[in-house]
This record gives sequence, structure tokens and C-alpha cells, in this order.
Amino acid sequence: MIVEVILGDITKLGSEVEAIVNAANEDLLGGGGVDGAIHRAAGPELLKECCTLGGCEPGDAKVSKAYNLKQKYIIHTVGPRYYSNPNPAETLRSCYQKSLQIADKLGVKTIAFPSISTGVFRYPLEEASSIAINTIKQYKSKNIETVIICAFDEKTYKVYLDKLR
Repeated sequence: MIVEVILGDITKLGSEVEAIVNAANEDLLGGGGVDGAIHRAAGPELLKECCTLGGCEPGDAKVSKAYNLKQKYIIHTVGPRYYSNPNPAETLRSCYQKSLQIADKLGVKTIAFPSISTGVFRYPLEEASSIAINTIKQYKSKNIETVIICAFDEKTYKVYLDKLR
């Protein structure tokens, strides 16, 4: 499995990426940051489908269609709120594992992740990037060939790139 880091907007990735991961809130109804950007880009149908999913617990993941995005699927995962989660590292690890498991079951070959929990959930970037890269590299996939970490800003891009090396 190839792991790469790119700098950009996850909502602008092309159809060669079959699934993108949304760093969502527990209600799955949109919010700020990546979550809000994905909901805006996917269109109102995404909100309608997310209303039927029954929310999502931290560390878990659920899938929806991608609607107006070029991908087939959006995998929604809820990362830990760093300062209030009793075991943030394990919860964050679970976000990546469960998202990869869903992608594998769907037969996805290429998946893109944002930096989960490092925005408003305040997970320290250095620690979060280590967990993300290690979890992705340790995952034994049946179908996934490429995992992309899509960093929205230069600082996040550089930290993930350093961890990948």
C-alpha cells in the first residue's frame, strides 16, 4: 500500500480517489472545518442521508454517498476531543482503522484522509500525525492500494511529510 501526503483541499480531489474521509461531529450534520467544507461541496443530499445514519460515536465510522463530489463515498469518522476524551490516542487510532475497514469492504482502491481531530478538537498535530501514519502503515488491506493524507495547510503538510519519512 502506498501512503502519500499532499497539500490541498480534500473536496477538490478527483474521481481517482474513490472515498474521502470526513472528520465529522457526532451528529454527522455538518459543522466547521473539513466537515463543513465536505457538506457544502457534496450538497444538501448529504445532509439528508446523514440524518438517517443515527449519528456516530468517537472512534467509529459510517459511510454515505458523495453526491456532488467526484468520489463514490464519504466515510464519516468522529475523532476525539483531545482534552475531554479519556483515551484520545486509542480513539484516534480507531478512526483510521474503522475508516480503512469500511473502504476495504467497499472495494475502494484509493482513499484520502484529512488530519483528524487536529482542528477544533485540539489534538496536538505531532502526536496525531504519528498515530495516523503508523495506523495506516500497519493496516493490512485486501483492496486499498493508495492512502492519501490531504493536508489543508503548509504546517500540517510538513508535519505529516516528516512523519511519513
